[in-house]
Amino acid sequence: MENIQSSNKKYERPWGYYINIADGDSYLVKIIHVNVGGKLSVQSHNHRCEHWTVVRGTAKVILNKDELILKEGESIDIPLKAVHSLQNPYESELEVIEIQRGDLLSEDDIIRYEDIYGRV
Repeated sequence: MENIQSSNKKYERPWGYYINIADGDSYLVKIIHVNVGGKLSVQSHNHRCEHWTVVRGTAKVILNKDELILKEGESIDIPLKAVHSLQNPYESELEVIEIQRGDLLSEDDIIRYEDIYGRV
């Protein structure tokens, strides 16, 4: 059985923060906290897919050309190379569990298309 690692380090971002809670050779599990009004960049990944489950609040999800609303307990798969964004235009905090799977699980595998914080 693979040894599960966890750093539990909090990474601050302009939209909120994330905490890595478990990782292995081909997966990474995060808690993503999106502040009220926060938006992650519109982005894609060449080396990983993601699965998001909303555990608190309501999420606005952009997936390719679709806009979806996810409530607590609902989830979505973000396929490899899909253009996507996670947003919180609502009045309460948003928390999502993200499971990444792939051969490169790094912040270097982010291709940004739009970003309200000027990181494109």
